[in-house]
Amino acid sequence: MSYTTTVRMEWVQQWIADKRELHTIEEELRRLGLAAEHIEGHLTEYKKLRHSRRLTTGFIWLGIGAFLGFVSCLLSLTNPFPALYYWILYGLTSVAIALIFVGLYFIFED
Repeated sequence: MSYTTTVRMEWVQQWIADKRELHTIEEELRRLGLAAEHIEGHLTEYKKLRHSRRLTTGFIWLGIGAFLGFVSCLLSLTNPFPALYYWILYGLTSVAIALIFVGLYFIFED
């Protein structure tokens, strides 16, 4: 049986799409008869890709929260709708902060 020396990216993409656990991926690769260093290479690539996707998601959430916070700040300072001042000041700012924390969770939590 010949062993591949490169990481099969189509496998890694499929594992990401299936949201598989690391131990099930490792068991599957062992059943295929891959060497330990090849298994480690596949798992490392899987972790890198999963982490990069979480970073992208986190930065998107941060961007949305920052934009909403900026809009909330502008609306609070200019006060174009006096009846909605407190809703904008406390409600919209709270939503923006919550979205920013969701983004930070995606970035820093593994």
